[in-house]
Amino acid sequence: MAGHSKWANIKFRKAAQDAKRGKVFTKLIKEITVSARIGGSDADANPRLRTAIDKALAANMTRDTIERAVKRGAGEVDGADYEDIRYEGYGPGGVAVLVETSTDNRNRTVGEVRHAFTKHGGNLGTDGSVAYLFTRLGSIVFSDGQDEERIMEIALDAGAEDIESEDGVTEVTTTPDIFHDVEQAFRDAGLTPDMAEIIQRPSSETELAGEDADRVMKLIGALEDLDDVQDVFTNASFTGA
Repeated sequence: MAGHSKWANIKFRKAAQDAKRGKVFTKLIKEITVSARIGGSDADANPRLRTAIDKALAANMTRDTIERAVKRGAGEVDGADYEDIRYEGYGPGGVAVLVETSTDNRNRTVGEVRHAFTKHGGNLGTDGSVAYLFTRLGSIVFSDGQDEERIMEIALDAGAEDIESEDGVTEVTTTPDIFHDVEQAFRDAGLTPDMAEIIQRPSSETELAGEDADRVMKLIGALEDLDDVQDVFTNASFTGA
């Protein structure tokens, strides 16, 4: 994977995250609910739930709201029963797109996702059509020239897989199962990441520019605007992003 495109995509992803803050509470509540349903309501024993709660607190969600979402997921109070569903498809220029959703209504979600693909020049694929192009991993990103040596020291002690730096951006990657522990090690050391999440990283990229790049960005934006969509990943590399 070309270095320049990787860092451009990291910056694009962070900008996209910042732009969708308006719906962040809805998405976080769903993630907390699903995490508690799958792994139980004890955050200490449920890394996915622990990460979701940390993100909710960072977004200034109240503890009462978080606790209600946890109880709803654990079946202690009535509420919607959410499930994780992943959709796969192709965008303009033939780029691969993975869409991770959390929904209480499969028919509604697949209809909305298919409409977004069709409207923006893509098409929904079958299960397995593009998933093989991606690897699930933890990504912890620091920017603004934070102390690279300190980051590397903490990352290695915590068991991270890799550390890369370029253009003032340092990315620490981990296996998904220790992602939360590595992130917590940084926070315990007083280092706050600019971005920390479980992602799907493509094994190869398709470089896009001009009209195709604009169309793919619009497709990603349309998908991320859907209430049921938790995350969107693509192997598109936005030249100059």
